[in-house]
Amino acid sequence: MLLDTPSLYFRAFFGVPESVTASDGTPVNAIRGLLDMIARLVRDRSPHSVVACMDADWRPQFRVDALPSYKAHRVGPDGGDQTPPALGTQVPLIEEVLAAFGIAQVGAAGYEADDVIGTLATLQDGEVDIVTGDRDLFQLVRDDKPVRVLYTARGIKALQVMGEAEVTDKYGIPGRAYADFATLRGDPSDGLPGVPGIGDKTAAALITRFGSLEGIEKALETGDTSGFPAGSRLKLEKARDYLGSAEMVVRVVTDIPLPDIDARLPSTPRAPERLVELTDRWNLEGPVNRLLGAVKAVSD
Repeated sequence: MLLDTPSLYFRAFFGVPESVTASDGTPVNAIRGLLDMIARLVRDRSPHSVVACMDADWRPQFRVDALPSYKAHRVGPDGGDQTPPALGTQVPLIEEVLAAFGIAQVGAAGYEADDVIGTLATLQDGEVDIVTGDRDLFQLVRDDKPVRVLYTARGIKALQVMGEAEVTDKYGIPGRAYADFATLRGDPSDGLPGVPGIGDKTAAALITRFGSLEGIEKALETGDTSGFPAGSRLKLEKARDYLGSAEMVVRVVTDIPLPDIDARLPSTPRAPERLVELTDRWNLEGPVNRLLGAVKAVSD
């Protein structure tokens, strides 16, 4: 099980009241919510291995160089991301608590959690579940391995299991073609403008007809006019520079160098004394005990 940890702790932060604090008034809503999410995932899905994938760089330079608008709307006055201060202070605590539990954490300099997930999913031989609220990771789904996305849009209690068939049912495209589809139609949440005038239906029709962005570009180069929905060929011609840049932005990297990790879900905390200390300091007794109980149930 690969956790898109930033996606989950943002959801936890906004899903649990900020009034949930430690004894000194420090907000701990994100860490408590995240631990409860992981506990439920472990209890319901019984994974043998769990990796908390991290953003070492939330807006990698190679993506900004390709498309300057990438996440530009999220840049704060200081040049960093607009993470609420009450969440920002909890991220180091999240890392400490996960380390004390012994849950593997992986990030890679210059890359996002998405790229860590893409690389680990590619390296695994067995079944992989990716837990995220980010649709970009739909591009990783495969039914033959299988690699599935447990999509959190409706909450952790109502996960949508997305394989290739589910992506096809929802978007009308082959399951692994989501990156090309997103490039065409755009994604405002990432500052991805898309091709002007190309919406979901036209993007799906183009992917279905030509198979990929590469197939579309070949048709444009050869002057092929067949198979293009009305008016779309001219729109695509005007957007060819964008298409070349955006593909690099949307495509998850699947071959970044990563350290060796022990991803096995530990049956007991790796640093029990430190976990007790953190639990007492940050008012985490309930969620810590729920996660301990979930892990024990899986181990037994």
